[in-house]
Amino acid sequence: MKTLYKTLTSIAIVALLVFGVSATANAQSRNYSKNTSKRNSLKLNRNSRISSSRVNYKRPTKKVVAVRSIPNRKVVTHRGVNYYYANNRFYTYSRGRYVNIAPRVGFRISTLPRIHTRIVFNNHVFFNVDGIFYSQVDEGYEVVEPEVGTIVYELPTETEKVEIDGLTYYEYANVLYEKVQVDGTRAYEVVGIIELE
Repeated sequence: MKTLYKTLTSIAIVALLVFGVSATANAQSRNYSKNTSKRNSLKLNRNSRISSSRVNYKRPTKKVVAVRSIPNRKVVTHRGVNYYYANNRFYTYSRGRYVNIAPRVGFRISTLPRIHTRIVFNNHVFFNVDGIFYSQVDEGYEVVEPEVGTIVYELPTETEKVEIDGLTYYEYANVLYEKVQVDGTRAYEVVGIIELE
C-alpha cells in the first residue's frame, strides 16, 4: 500500500512539474513576443507611396469640421499660411470659420501638446498627436511622414475608410493604415502614404 502511495505521489509530482514548466515557458513567450497578424497585401511603389487615383473613399464627400470661434488660440505661421492652434488641433481660417486641418510635412512647433504618444520604430522616435507624427529637431518638433510598419493603437475620429484594389484600409492626413492584431489587441499599422496628384 505504501509503495502504491509513493508511486502515485511521484507520478503526481512529475506531472505537476512538467505542467508547471510548460505553462511558465508559454507565459514567458507571450510576454516577450509581439505577434502581429495582417490580412491585406498592398502593392506600393518603392517609396511606399500609392497614387491617389487608386484610392476609393467610402463616403463621396469628406465631412468638414468648422467652428465660428476658437478660445485661447495660438497663431503659428508656416510657409506663409497661418495655422490656429487650440485644444490639440490645428485650424485654418476660411469664409468666416475655422476649419480643422492636418499640418503639412515640415511644419514645426516649439513644444509638443500635453497629450501625445511616444513611438519607437526602427530606432526612430516619433511623437503622435491625434494622427500627426512629429520628430524632434534642433529647436522643437517637425511634422514628418511615419515609416511603413509603424503601429498605433488609436486613430483620429476624422479617419476615413478607403478601398484600394478591393481591400479596406483607413486614411488620415494621407497616411494609410491597416487594421491588425498585436498580441490580441486591435491596432493599426502604417502601410503607405497617398501621393497627391
